Amino acid sequence: MTAAPEAGAGAAAAALQGTPLSATLSLVMSQCCRKIKDTVQKLASDHKDIHSSVSRVGKAIDRNFDSEVCGVVSDAVWDSREKQQQILQMAIVEHLYQQGMLSVAEELCQESTLNVDLDFKQPFLELNRILEALHKHDLGPALEWAISHRQRLLELNSSLEFKLHRLYFIHLLAGGPDKQLEALSYARHFQPFARLHQREIQVMMGSLVYLRLGLEKSPYCHLLDTSHWAEICETFTRDACSLLGLSVESPLSVSFASGCVALPVLMNIKAVIEQRQCTGVWSHKDELPIEIELGMKCWYHSVFACPILRQQTSDSNPPIKLICGHVISRDALNKLINGGKLKCPYCPMEQNPADGKRIIF
Repeated sequence: MTAAPEAGAGAAAAALQGTPLSATLSLVMSQCCRKIKDTVQKLASDHKDIHSSVSRVGKAIDRNFDSEVCGVVSDAVWDSREKQQQILQMAIVEHLYQQGMLSVAEELCQESTLNVDLDFKQPFLELNRILEALHKHDLGPALEWAISHRQRLLELNSSLEFKLHRLYFIHLLAGGPDKQLEALSYARHFQPFARLHQREIQVMMGSLVYLRLGLEKSPYCHLLDTSHWAEICETFTRDACSLLGLSVESPLSVSFASGCVALPVLMNIKAVIEQRQCTGVWSHKDELPIEIELGMKCWYHSVFACPILRQQTSDSNPPIKLICGHVISRDALNKLINGGKLKCPYCPMEQNPADGKRIIF
């Protein structure tokens, strides 16, 4: 039953093959062919540009990355390969804990058979738990922690607890007139901080006048700024790390950033030393051949240079404060002793060398 229609369709197609196209259909076909040709040419041109860029990636890597980077530091810096690996693994684990990637850190500890004490993990676990709550605008855990560490925070001159109470008060104000009584009751928490934060407390209490009209349209609209939450996270991280003896930034990230700045300089110095055949001038141990400027961000402690010998002080040659108040290095002090007496090189005061006191910056 279906053979006849199929035969008819085949005959019609055969008849159309010999039929010339109309002017309209011919124009449409030529336009389609032109668009297809233009599209293919554009794709070919784009592919050529992409291929050219990709082909230059390898050359750029070879040009900008030295395969002998490890040659900058000799193996003598590490006591053993095992200790080097253990220190690196511990730095990575600490970084993961500090960034809140607890599951990744635990997996790395298991796969590397690195034994990390619970006492080491606990501060990071607690910090991440509180920070996670702050990101959800939950002040409860942070307030509980600040109150339990109130005395130590006061010794650090920290205003963390006040800022947490302040933010909770603002949170109540954002609830509108229905939260007015609760906000007034909560204001009693500001009493211990009245002397140091009087002005800020006055501003918050003054905002209650505009509560029924809406704080967002009042002179106190800045209290509702969402930036306060980011600020409290930064304040908590800084003060908590200071209290627990932790660095605010991961030591691994700081080392990596410093290495990116210092490595090109060290590579150039290494090339110059090898070219001039004076490899013995740099032992790679606890020293650098030149001073490398890493920027203010990487300044963590003061470095005192003796004004007499023009040398940086160290543990074996510490800075010594004389009775007159001037500071020189111990080596300079020993060189200036004459007949059991010491005359300050900056003032005429004579003194006993034994009266000099070591100072720590």
